[in-house]
Amino acid sequence: MASAAAVAVAKQQLLSDDSDISANVPAISRFESMDLKEELLKGMFTYGFKKPSAIQQRFIVPFLAGKDLIAQASSGTGKTSAIALCLLQCVNTSVRETQALVLSPTRELAMQTQELTSNLGVYMGVASHACVGGRAMQEDTTSVDAGPQIISGTPGRVYDMIRRKHLRTSSLKVLVLDEADEMLGKGFKEQIHDIYRFLPPTQVVLVSATLPPDVLEMTNKFMTEPVRILVKRDEITVDEIRQYFVSVDKEEYKFETLCDLYDTLTVAHAVIFCNTRKKVEWLSRKMTQEQFSVSSIHGEMPQAERELIMKDFRDGKSRVLITTDVWSRGIDVEQISLIVNYDLPLAREQYIHRIGRTGRFGRRGVAISLVKKDEIKTLKDIEQFYSTQIEELPSNLDTLFQV
Repeated sequence: MASAAAVAVAKQQLLSDDSDISANVPAISRFESMDLKEELLKGMFTYGFKKPSAIQQRFIVPFLAGKDLIAQASSGTGKTSAIALCLLQCVNTSVRETQALVLSPTRELAMQTQELTSNLGVYMGVASHACVGGRAMQEDTTSVDAGPQIISGTPGRVYDMIRRKHLRTSSLKVLVLDEADEMLGKGFKEQIHDIYRFLPPTQVVLVSATLPPDVLEMTNKFMTEPVRILVKRDEITVDEIRQYFVSVDKEEYKFETLCDLYDTLTVAHAVIFCNTRKKVEWLSRKMTQEQFSVSSIHGEMPQAERELIMKDFRDGKSRVLITTDVWSRGIDVEQISLIVNYDLPLAREQYIHRIGRTGRFGRRGVAISLVKKDEIKTLKDIEQFYSTQIEELPSNLDTLFQV
């Protein structure tokens, strides 16, 4: 068990060691041993936190030591929670200026991060705001002008707020890029660069389930000797998720298989992933025609509609959600116990992001992939890539969710 003295020594080592210290990042096994504010600990335990996950054990100390940080761990292991509690710990609540900025690739993830900081910081008097597109500009300008200590947002709207001088960056201490592989990809790279030009010297933290080599290379341009917490490829899996596949001869047989599975889908919350917006719309329409109750969401929907669908899904008014990969990154709905890949993802890395929507924080989860005969090789490649096991779905589905 780590003591406060051990944490102090660990922090000093992190501050003085300029080398890549992946292997030497200490694991602190109790939140109480991390020198966190009493009000923050109270909020965490009220929210339901008990002990830190593996990534949290190594992530929190170097973050709070002010080091630039690159952290990689599989979906569902508490990365977003680690970000939220670190930001709450490092901001000065007596200063009404923005001190921490989190950038996310989707509105839903940005709003979820803001909500989490609000819940964990309930006893701290911290002001936070979700700065995302798809809502009235006036709503953002009023909130941002007030100087919330933490802003969680999407790059486009955050850049607008900075450019229009509503978001003041002079007091900023830390910039976090959540789902960093996507944030530094083609879609957001220019926007991130535009934002970064307006920032003072700032601690930079990158977090993702997958960090390809080209993204890691790019970090040399704006990070200073970062601490690297990188899991090995064969560790990027989710132990609490049982993974299965169903082999079908033709694409059209997938729909029949899904209909056969529907009773299993409604045991608890389920998410069905498709590769395209058109497939999501087609499948939703087709299932509705067959009298199955489903909802659907994709990135081209109006923001207000997406938010309403998400709220109904979280509240249990809708139990089966059909979606594209817009929903695969960082969105937490604790009740989800089943993921179905109607289409295998186009990129191997996306498989982990998808199935990580279930089995959150040690809960039991199930992932089922519907696979055509000519896709079996792709499935085997995913299995080998992550050193995991994807078994054929058993005939007795009653046993799927048994511990």
